[in-house]
Amino acid sequence: MTAVAAERPAVAAPPPAPAGGGRSRARWDAGVRLAALAGLWGAVLLVCFWWVTGGGVQDLGGWATGLTSTGRLTGLVASVLLLAQVLLMSRIPPLEHAFGQDRLARIHRLVGFTSFTLMIAHVGLITWGYAAGDLARTPGTLWDLSVDDPGMLLAVAGTVCLVMVVVTSIRAARRRLRYESWHLLHLYAYLGVGLALPHQLWTGQEFLASTARTVFWWGLWIAAAGSVLLWRVALPLWRSARYGLRVAAVVPEADGAVSVHLVATGRAVPAVEAGQFFGFRFLQSRGWTRAHPYSLSAAPQDRTLRITAKVVGDGSAALRALHPGTRVLVEGPYGRLSSRARTRRGIVLIGAGVGVTPLRALAEALPYAPGEAVLLYRFSGRMLFEPELRALSQQRGLRVLLLRGHRRAPGSWLGDGVGPADDLAALRYWVPDIADRDVYVCGPQEWAADVRRTAAAAGVPADRFHVESFGW
Repeated sequence: MTAVAAERPAVAAPPPAPAGGGRSRARWDAGVRLAALAGLWGAVLLVCFWWVTGGGVQDLGGWATGLTSTGRLTGLVASVLLLAQVLLMSRIPPLEHAFGQDRLARIHRLVGFTSFTLMIAHVGLITWGYAAGDLARTPGTLWDLSVDDPGMLLAVAGTVCLVMVVVTSIRAARRRLRYESWHLLHLYAYLGVGLALPHQLWTGQEFLASTARTVFWWGLWIAAAGSVLLWRVALPLWRSARYGLRVAAVVPEADGAVSVHLVATGRAVPAVEAGQFFGFRFLQSRGWTRAHPYSLSAAPQDRTLRITAKVVGDGSAALRALHPGTRVLVEGPYGRLSSRARTRRGIVLIGAGVGVTPLRALAEALPYAPGEAVLLYRFSGRMLFEPELRALSQQRGLRVLLLRGHRRAPGSWLGDGVGPADDLAALRYWVPDIADRDVYVCGPQEWAADVRRTAAAAGVPADRFHVESFGW
């Protein structure tokens, strides 16, 4: 282990560069976020406007017509949000860069549960309305609609798929599933959307009432489907072919972790920044059909990459059995935990356990002067990358503060070996000027949320808190 670590010594970086480039990219990303949110709200307001001009408000005057009209409205908004879900899952690079995975995941959950709730309301309300407002006739009407109307059987199948995805996305259900099983079930979201919407495109009056509406809905549907095919299928295959990544070595690390060294043998070098991650498929084990996300644990050098993972599941356990020369398919790079997010000279890196991997890469790759970078590393057991962090401290001036022990209490992100000081007081003591720095965080979701609360209390603005959490 130490021999391999010695092959990648921490090397002194060039003098710190001004953060102006980071600020310009931050402004661009802020513009993308604003445009994306404006586009989503604009689409929702547009379909609501069409519903109003199509007599939706007037129809609210009657019981049965009101149910049907409300059902149409919930269906319209649900359709927009379902297609937005697909775009969020498409890994569109500008969105990935602008939002980052954690923020996209939060938006994904919010939009997902909202669209699902509205879709169920659409089915219930419009069926009740078609049953002339008679609740007793509603089940029979639902059966008749499902059997007789074009595309409705497909919609029923799509709804079943979406129900399965939503149920398995609830936290209590996720905890009972292996990641591999959850990932496979989650892919049914694409199938659910693909089956649920065509009946509206074929027969819905709100979709066919004018050329503008037809173009809008078909254009949005084609954009969503095309994004999946382009960014989730075509681009990863093209990049994998150009990179020609292969396993160079597999090295055991401390605390049950393992590092995999990769080399690019193809015509191109992976365009990745320290702190980012790929979805990896190693073409040796049975689980190659599922991509597993792993961050770089060292700055990319020439044609070599390194990832490090703690063995906790089937995917990470399979890393130990990899053979040199194994071919690797990749999706990405993804994530905003990189120099792209940096806007200040001073930085604070806060990691827990194996979450230190992207932070170790950032500490190697980012430019900074001695004292401008601080690493707070909480771990139990044996620490990862001890020789490398020591070298970075000696050669680059990285301040390393080790927070040993398990989490000392619920709501605290510190280790039980730190002492009696509360989280906020300890953070301000270690980094008095933290409010003037960029803060990079990686660790479990609940732990990262505790760090966010403490950093916010210490005066760190939300746009300077950059997080990549793990868990599913």
